[in-house]
Amino acid sequence: MAFIVSTEGAELTGERSEEGGPAIVLLHGLTATRDVVVHGSKHLSRAGFSVVGYDARGHGKSTAGPEGTYGYVNLADDAEAVVAAQAGEGRPVLAGHSMGAHTIAATALRDPGRYAGLVLIGPAVVGEEPGPESLTYWDRLADGLADGGVEGFIQAYDDGLDEEWRDTLLRIARARLERHEHPEGVVRALREVPRSVPFNGLDALAALDLPALVVASHDEADPGHPYAVAEAWADALPRATLISEAAGESPLAWQGGKLSRAIEAFCAEDAVRERLSG
Repeated sequence: MAFIVSTEGAELTGERSEEGGPAIVLLHGLTATRDVVVHGSKHLSRAGFSVVGYDARGHGKSTAGPEGTYGYVNLADDAEAVVAAQAGEGRPVLAGHSMGAHTIAATALRDPGRYAGLVLIGPAVVGEEPGPESLTYWDRLADGLADGGVEGFIQAYDDGLDEEWRDTLLRIARARLERHEHPEGVVRALREVPRSVPFNGLDALAALDLPALVVASHDEADPGHPYAVAEAWADALPRATLISEAAGESPLAWQGGKLSRAIEAFCAEDAVRERLSG
């Protein structure tokens, strides 16, 4: 079932599966869209969950918010609005990749008791101000998209990629960028999201005293989401489990079916199931 949730500065377009079971809300990463979190897998809805996915502001079919509205405060406001409108009365599980994982942390820190559990896929920040090299990288991608469209972005992105994974990474990036109806919103997000800090240092994650599943990727295929960062999140969270693919395999974060089954198994754990039903 398609939906639109209006928030300050943007209209968020999303879809909710028809199943009436416990809700899982999916939050995607920067430059992605709502179906990329589990890569189109229908496993969770077939398992009886009410799956809620939405395009972040400026992404996919959601409208582009004005400049200055792409920080994690705004993204957390958006997440809360979608949860309130679409997740029902119970406590949902939040599952998100990269920017989506950071948004989940920022959102859950406001009210940890509101959620049954957190699935944090490929976190890439540690709650510190970004360095100039990182910002230069994101600005280069934004300039490429602004000046040359999808191919301009690809040219900026294709710099120093691992040769073994280069073709796959470029194919994924091109497919993502071609799906946005408001590319100017993605440009703003590329400039603003990396300059925002979702929480103040890893110690802040100690306040998230609820079940968490952290999904790591090995660095050869996915250096933008370092394994060590996911490991640090799992160490900082009071009740976290860390999982990953085996070394040399395609990242678990890219395998929609396997990832969905891992999320289902997490939701079946006693601590999560009790919060979902409570």
